[in-house]
Amino acid sequence: MRKIILVLISLSLMACMASPEQLAQEGNWYEIGYQDGVSGHTQRSVKNLSKLGSAKYGEYEQGYLEGVDEYCNPNFAYQIGLSGQYYEGVCEGTQYGQKFRMEWQRGWNEYNQ
Repeated sequence: MRKIILVLISLSLMACMASPEQLAQEGNWYEIGYQDGVSGHTQRSVKNLSKLGSAKYGEYEQGYLEGVDEYCNPNFAYQIGLSGQYYEGVCEGTQYGQKFRMEWQRGWNEYNQ
């Protein structure tokens, strides 16, 4: 129950975050990367980032890696799958990638029943 509440709070906070367009105008490329990573999205290409403005890819990548590190916590993977969030494979090759995928799959299977 406690985990479900934590996931719901996290999802609510993500809804309140500034949009990538707003962050790009502010020059906050780190935060764009962090939001992408902590949401479990695949990393944007330089071309995609350039559509938002004069991208600083190094800052974006640093934020992305920190966000992915938080997202790939296997203790929350089951809840992510159970909530219906599709897994884009961003944890593959990380320390807990296999355990994350297994827990996410367990939640995803339950979500789809």
